[in-house]
Amino acid sequence: MMDDVGLVPAADCVGTHRAALRILVVSDAWFPQVNGVVRTMSIVVDHLRAGGDTVEVIGPDRFVNFPMPGYAEIRMAVAPGRRLAKLADAFAPQAVHIATEGPLGWAMRALCRRRGWPFTTAFHTRFPEYLHARTRIPVAWSWAVMRRFHEAGAGTFAATRSLRDELVRRGFTKVRAWTRGVDLGRFKPEPREPWEGLPRPVFLYAGRVAVEKNIEAFLALDLPGTKVVVGDGPAREGLMKRFPDAHFTGYRDNGNLARSYAGADVFVFPSRTDTFGLVLLEALASGTPVAGFPVTGPLDVITDPRIGAVDTDLRAACLQALGADRGACRSHAEAWSWEACAAQFRAALVPVG
Repeated sequence: MMDDVGLVPAADCVGTHRAALRILVVSDAWFPQVNGVVRTMSIVVDHLRAGGDTVEVIGPDRFVNFPMPGYAEIRMAVAPGRRLAKLADAFAPQAVHIATEGPLGWAMRALCRRRGWPFTTAFHTRFPEYLHARTRIPVAWSWAVMRRFHEAGAGTFAATRSLRDELVRRGFTKVRAWTRGVDLGRFKPEPREPWEGLPRPVFLYAGRVAVEKNIEAFLALDLPGTKVVVGDGPAREGLMKRFPDAHFTGYRDNGNLARSYAGADVFVFPSRTDTFGLVLLEALASGTPVAGFPVTGPLDVITDPRIGAVDTDLRAACLQALGADRGACRSHAEAWSWEACAAQFRAALVPVG
């Protein structure tokens, strides 16, 4: 059965006084990786700890690991079972959350089943579509594996209503709502990157530069002004060669990334396979309207025509977004907070005993 909680504004999900918990989080995605999973989990962990909980995160850095083929930034733990069991038993968790479906996730799933520990999982990444894009493995096969992984737990967290609806259609029976947030102090309309020397309007993509992000669909558009790509990844070199007129900045963080968002005229989100897209909220918090396809993520966030556009014709969405209200973009983002996200995560955990 699907939890019918929708996207929750900050004021509706503020935590009240509660006893501290010992929470174990196991994730194949952790520092020094840079992606949405790491960003989400690290911020939530910080909020939980600030609220008095003891949180232990076990990632690939605690094990012998190797780079994922074709994506060296992602590290995969090698035979983690025995050491993982020692670490988990030593921590003695009161709640267990498995964030990913990699080697650590499967090893922790097996350990929980042996120990009789209930656990929750999260659906962060569309691995079936990503694997298909890289290897042509049939999507149905991968979805069957994903369903088997998550259905062993007590609840599968998903960020948006459209994703939750899809998971239910695909046979997931324990789907729970867990929304996202944005750092409103970090991402704001000023200061703005002037993009000196680049013709306006500036259409910006920011994020991982990988095949599953469908960045080529953005770069191939006939648009006025300049296309800018902020970020790095395995597809960057090839895209730079194919689209020499686009401006590639490489990886940016902290104030540089925030200024990049704020200085753009439109943020373009070409992905068709993301489960949310934190960058959508970051762009809106910076006062920048968003253009995207009508898929999970944009459909759930761009719910007001004043803040951007979604369309099966991405070029049309980009041009329509040029007329959006930058003040309305910021106001829309202000309804989301990491405090609410962390409170909702904690409330959905299941006690071990």
